[in-house]
Amino acid sequence: MNTSETEDVLAVAAAWRAAGEQVAIATVTETWGSSPRPAGSQMAITASGRMAGSVSGGCIEGAVAEAAQETIRTGRPQLLDFGVSNERAWEVGLACGGKVKVFVEKLS
Repeated sequence: MNTSETEDVLAVAAAWRAAGEQVAIATVTETWGSSPRPAGSQMAITASGRMAGSVSGGCIEGAVAEAAQETIRTGRPQLLDFGVSNERAWEVGLACGGKVKVFVEKLS
C-alpha cells in the first residue's frame, strides 16, 4: 500500500469520526511468507459496519471487522495473528500460505 492509499484510509476514517461514527483502525504490523498485503496496510471499520481499505485483499477482512467491532465496544486494542498454523485463518480463507499480524485499535 502506498502512502496516498494509507492517507486515503485515514482521511476516510477521520471523516467518519468527525461525522460522529465510532471507528477502529486495523493495521498490518507483520507478514511472513506469502501475504496479500504488506506491513503498513490499513483498514478502517465503523460501528455501523462501514469499511475502507484492506489488510488482506479480502481473505481475513471479515474476521478483522468482527474484532474491530469488539474493540469499538470495549476500547481494548487487539493484536490478531492469522497464518497457516492458525485454524481460524483457514476458516476465513487465508490459504495463501503466509502469516499476517494485524493490530486493531479504536480511533479516539
